[in-house]
Amino acid sequence: MTFSPGIPHFIIISAEFITGITVNGFLIIINCNDLSQSRKLAPVPLLLTCIGMSRFGLQVVLMIQDFFTVFFPLYYQDTFYDAVVVLLWVFFSSTSLWSATCLSVFYCLKISGFSQSYFLWLKFRISKFMPWLLLGSLLASVSTAALSITVDYPKTEKYYVLKNATLRTTTLKIQPINEVLYINLALIFPLAIFVMCTFMLLVSLYRHTHRMQNGRGLRNASTEVHLNALRTVVTFLVLFVLYFTAFMVNASFTIPYKSQRYFVIKDIMGVYPSGHSVIIVLSNSKLQQSFRRLLCLQKNQ
Repeated sequence: MTFSPGIPHFIIISAEFITGITVNGFLIIINCNDLSQSRKLAPVPLLLTCIGMSRFGLQVVLMIQDFFTVFFPLYYQDTFYDAVVVLLWVFFSSTSLWSATCLSVFYCLKISGFSQSYFLWLKFRISKFMPWLLLGSLLASVSTAALSITVDYPKTEKYYVLKNATLRTTTLKIQPINEVLYINLALIFPLAIFVMCTFMLLVSLYRHTHRMQNGRGLRNASTEVHLNALRTVVTFLVLFVLYFTAFMVNASFTIPYKSQRYFVIKDIMGVYPSGHSVIIVLSNSKLQQSFRRLLCLQKNQ
């Protein structure tokens, strides 16, 4: 009996799936409850709800793909690039990035200590603008996903073993790759905003730390808020860059199907929707306490 390299991959992706579903489901429940108890759309619960939903959906799509990859490979090859699957995959990827970008913008405006007039103007109005930013993000994600289903993805490798295959391989491989890259370049825009906000938070933290060292030399609550925000956005930046790179490599069809490298790429993609949500919970004391109570690790006060 031969050992399939897909089995350890499925164990890893299952652990990522359980973690992601648990944490993102928790974010959805807790923040939806906060929104229902509030008479207005509070920005933080709204943002975390959107992040939790997008990550939950992305985790489900990735898990379904991996299940069929390991146990029903022939069916996977025939249906993986079906319009509905591609639409959901790209939509949840895009929505997750846009939601996290909106969260980084909110952190940057609320936490950073810049005193320019335009910055202060945005700082006091970002809470009112946030629902509209999220709506715009949703429309952008729908547009990106709609464009993605127009790509003519190759489904199997049998197209490349025909006569005069050299010319046909060039036509079949390069064109879809260019289309995929072109469509997903749209995600560079929110990623650039995210990087800019991260840089601004770093500058603000540096200035704040410098002032503290020239004064008492002790960290205060503002420093902790800076560090928590930076921990969240930097972790997301690292995870999403890894996910986006793995996503583009997977979509380029340069990795042999069901090879060891193929499964490593899939494992990297599975870390992203669960890893950042875990960091969000760990960086928020209120969410930590609620999560412990949910897991019966801490008695209700």
